[in-house]
Amino acid sequence: MWVEVSLIAPAAEAEALADALLAAGALSTGLEDADAGTPQEEARFGEPGAATQQDQLLWRRSRVTALFAAGADANASVLAAASELGLQLPPPQLRQVAEQDWVRLTQSQFEPICISPRLWIIPSWSDVPDPDAINLRLDPGLAFGTGAHPTTHLCLQWLEAVVTPAVAVLDYGCGSGILAIAAARLGAGRVDGVDIDAAALVAAADNARNNDVNINLSAADAAADGDAEYDLVVANILTNPLKVLAPLLTGRLRDGGRLALAGVLTHQAEAVIGAYAPLIQLEIGAELDGWVRLEGAKLNRC
Repeated sequence: MWVEVSLIAPAAEAEALADALLAAGALSTGLEDADAGTPQEEARFGEPGAATQQDQLLWRRSRVTALFAAGADANASVLAAASELGLQLPPPQLRQVAEQDWVRLTQSQFEPICISPRLWIIPSWSDVPDPDAINLRLDPGLAFGTGAHPTTHLCLQWLEAVVTPAVAVLDYGCGSGILAIAAARLGAGRVDGVDIDAAALVAAADNARNNDVNINLSAADAAADGDAEYDLVVANILTNPLKVLAPLLTGRLRDGGRLALAGVLTHQAEAVIGAYAPLIQLEIGAELDGWVRLEGAKLNRC
């Protein structure tokens, strides 16, 4: 058994607290947005719309987690770390974490996912439920996108419905490459994937090879300077970046081209629709577990 400690700290103190917890006996520490999944969630680390000031590199409310051995006095370590930094912290949350076969446990959480009768996401360790379907081989990794998250599911359903032979597709914020790979397997003629994260581009390239498809991958800053136009543009990222990227994403659509956006909570939909209103009319195309897919078509120029 281990003991996991969770604390909420201001951005200016979070990293120092994590270091102090390590010095006080923690086996490992982690930092994340304490408001993730809420309207207060904040974009960070190079995402469009993220804060750029040095003192805003972390989240205003950061969650610091630390893992301790079962016999360690976690409360004493937290008090020592807080005292070292002169901090007054709210009481920590503690929970026990059992020893497990982490590989087997992780694999058990990622079973084949049915997107539609003809489209499945299959981990490499799983059997194929339907050999006649389009089966995408994808394991969980460093980049976002396994098909399990509602936003990815919504985008895959959209692609399954709208991709036709020879269309050109842009996946902006491609992560693991799952959407771009799906578009290629569904018959798209040209598929481009873009991401701000170099590790994501490496993961996407590996996943494309594993699925025997060719997709063109590039960094977001390089792609922003391009002028290619697409029949379909899909972006599964976050609300704030989506609003910032409205001119870029709509500018990549051909006349009559179709756009799908995900990573938007239901209560955030109107704000995103409003950001795109001068450029393209969006509407909620589907909803799943509190997330929505926004979609629309670019009108033909007269």
